[in-house]
Amino acid sequence: SALLTHVVGIGPKLAHNIVAHRDTNGAFQSRIALRKVTGLGPKAFEQAAGFLRIQNGKNPLDETAIHPESYQIAEAVLAHAALTVASPLEERIQAIRSLTEKTSTETLAKELNCGAPTLMDVLEQLVRPGRDPRTDAPAPILRTDVLKADDLVIGMQLKGTVRNVVDFGAFVDIGVKQDGLLHRTQIPHGTVLKVGDILDVEIQKIEIERGRISLSWAK
Repeated sequence: SALLTHVVGIGPKLAHNIVAHRDTNGAFQSRIALRKVTGLGPKAFEQAAGFLRIQNGKNPLDETAIHPESYQIAEAVLAHAALTVASPLEERIQAIRSLTEKTSTETLAKELNCGAPTLMDVLEQLVRPGRDPRTDAPAPILRTDVLKADDLVIGMQLKGTVRNVVDFGAFVDIGVKQDGLLHRTQIPHGTVLKVGDILDVEIQKIEIERGRISLSWAK
């Protein structure tokens, strides 16, 4: 359960509940099944789902870093490539490469009514399902006086690195155990974020027990 506390939105108590639920009911068969865990509400699920992977489950997308909110996009991409979620990886790689060679990401994003950064992450995960989108990004520029979540205070401004972009915002590494969530309502209109971007952010809300750090755009 200690490893689970590193996941955005999951504190020690919820991590314990997840392990207890698994021990009682057996391995999780889908990400959706996580919603049955005591204390794992809609907000925690929204923040954590993309980082909790289900191996050998009912839906192959559960093994990727694609957030459940983007499954519809992933399925539409696969349909464009004449594939399904059950298609073998090698077949998927060839078909998606062919699709992206014929159609630009911007055009495909418009056709699927989604943001280009989200689509790029989905495409990457469909051909490299085991990759953690956070590992290829540069390390954050850290403040020397911030080492753990307990050092954070509301209103503090610091730099962070975008580790994952989802429809509802972006997860930003600010140098502590858990990434902070920069909700889409906090991102200036017209700003397009991508993994690896370095931002100036401000601590808006801290919920240590729940493993949540809410960020705003630093003014």
